[in-house]
Amino acid sequence: MSNKSFEDVLKTAGNPVNMLRNSQIGAYVYPVVPPEYSNWRDEQRAWRETAVLFDQSHHMANIYVKGPDALKLLSYLATNSFAKFPVDRAKQFAPCSYDGHVIGDGILFHLEQNHLVFVGRAPAANWIEFHAATGGYNVEITKDDRSPSNPRGKAVIRTVYRYQIQGPNAPQIIDKLNGGPAPEIKFFNMGYININGRKVRALRHGMAGAPGLEIWGPYEEREEIKAAIVAAGKDYGMREVGSRAYATNTLESGWIPSPLPAVYTGEKMKAYRQWLPGDSYEAMGSIGGSFYSNNIEDYYVTPYEMGYGPFVKFDHDFIGREALEKMSKEPQRKKVTFAWNSEDVLKVFASLLKQGEHYKYIDLPLSNYTSASYDKVTAHGKNVGLSMFSGYSYNERSMLSLGVVDPDIEVGNDVILTWGEEGGGSKKTTVERHKQIEIRARVSPVPYSEVVRKDYAPGWRTASAR
Repeated sequence: MSNKSFEDVLKTAGNPVNMLRNSQIGAYVYPVVPPEYSNWRDEQRAWRETAVLFDQSHHMANIYVKGPDALKLLSYLATNSFAKFPVDRAKQFAPCSYDGHVIGDGILFHLEQNHLVFVGRAPAANWIEFHAATGGYNVEITKDDRSPSNPRGKAVIRTVYRYQIQGPNAPQIIDKLNGGPAPEIKFFNMGYININGRKVRALRHGMAGAPGLEIWGPYEEREEIKAAIVAAGKDYGMREVGSRAYATNTLESGWIPSPLPAVYTGEKMKAYRQWLPGDSYEAMGSIGGSFYSNNIEDYYVTPYEMGYGPFVKFDHDFIGREALEKMSKEPQRKKVTFAWNSEDVLKVFASLLKQGEHYKYIDLPLSNYTSASYDKVTAHGKNVGLSMFSGYSYNERSMLSLGVVDPDIEVGNDVILTWGEEGGGSKKTTVERHKQIEIRARVSPVPYSEVVRKDYAPGWRTASAR
């Protein structure tokens, strides 16, 4: 851990935008899980056509919150209501800054009375840990951090394994594992199924937009449970999904995973910046893309832009409430999918085969090359939005990205997405010298997949409250 604080790092850096745009951290890596088990094209197809097994054991932090004040603490950080949050229920958790901008998000599981676990990326996990440590709450925190991107030959140990069984054939596989019809579990509720003689906890979820369960249990049982799932899925076309394809499922189902945490400015946030170490995610992460502003706050987003608006409830006191009450009365940017013009995408790849200037490489299937991506979106020469998470869907045969647009931009409108960075590119290790290119794109629904829009349980992905 660094002796410096995050605040110290910011003071030394001067402008946080330049610090983050030239970060040397490299690409965000989904650790431990192999890149591919078969090939990423067939692995993508499987969540639409048969079934998949996602191994989520390694890329997220687990923050266990236990004690009489557990719900009090988490409710104070949450924009959504805790009025009905019993044991064996889960919910999206997206805390905001004092000014109403998103810090991060993830899933909160109510495991038992006075005992919850947050599962997600570092920004929201760090925010929980800070308030537990400094807010005077009667809670005990246990942090199980994400697995290292490079374990350097050391054993990787987590508190739990975490798997998802998803896809059209998932119910048959789950019934087979259970030794008979599995109990009916409502969406975002928890229950149990039997696997290999063990009672395994399960959440009704659907990252791929199809029926399925997320299951977890003691990490030492991971190989036994995984082998049983793979065996049960063999006759149903199940494929294990590697780290290359895993994150791209959200392009079809509509979740933006990694907005910049809104913690770099604000006097009220200073104590948090002083608490965070100088080698934290917030200090070491990167931003990139064609959108550039000297003001770091131009990279912040609100819960309304991220699709969390239906969840914001003013029935409790929480950090950011006053700011969000004001925002709720104003027009909001909205989350959309951008479907990229295939001819323009082909120009990018063609430039790789020519001498001279070329365009920024588009990696497949996931095309993000920074911790938080921000590409400029224009219409008629005016900035109208941001593209924030991009990649390729073999199911849709299209380059897609998720982002936000101004309130007057409608589904079906044509826009221009600028791909690549200004001035030949920043100093990030993931950025080669290149020329920017304008790519035509069609503003499309979220979720992009018709299957998800029609069949997924109502919620933040489908823009209606649950």
